[in-house]
Amino acid sequence: MKHLPLAATALAIVAIIPACTATPPPRTAKPPVSTSTTVAVDFTSLEITIIRDYYRNHDHSHAPRGKGKHKSLPPGIAKNLARGKPLPPGIAKAYLPGDLVAALPPARRGLERVIVDGRILLVEIATQVVRGVLYDIVVS
Repeated sequence: MKHLPLAATALAIVAIIPACTATPPPRTAKPPVSTSTTVAVDFTSLEITIIRDYYRNHDHSHAPRGKGKHKSLPPGIAKNLARGKPLPPGIAKAYLPGDLVAALPPARRGLERVIVDGRILLVEIATQVVRGVLYDIVVS
């Protein structure tokens, strides 16, 4: 076995070390793993059918007219009445008529059905986030 002089061995080690300590190529970032699950909440087909039939078959002559008539919302606020967005603070909301509420199955836990600007919304009670929207059903 052939021995190298100490100086040659040191040079060989010094030449190897930079190659071993070179910065590795950058890794591509992995998407974060979500620990929460998102459940889609919306009106059921049964709820939609009952609500549409109710407003199609009931007299709406009690709706406010003239000066007391409800004005539609400004476009910027109306655009925020969408699924996944919180209700704007202080927005005027009305509750469904009692006979319609009686015809519908109970709202799922933590949710309520309200009327805002002619739309029926399914809203989380705690956060006021809109989970479902039915457009052009309530005629005022």
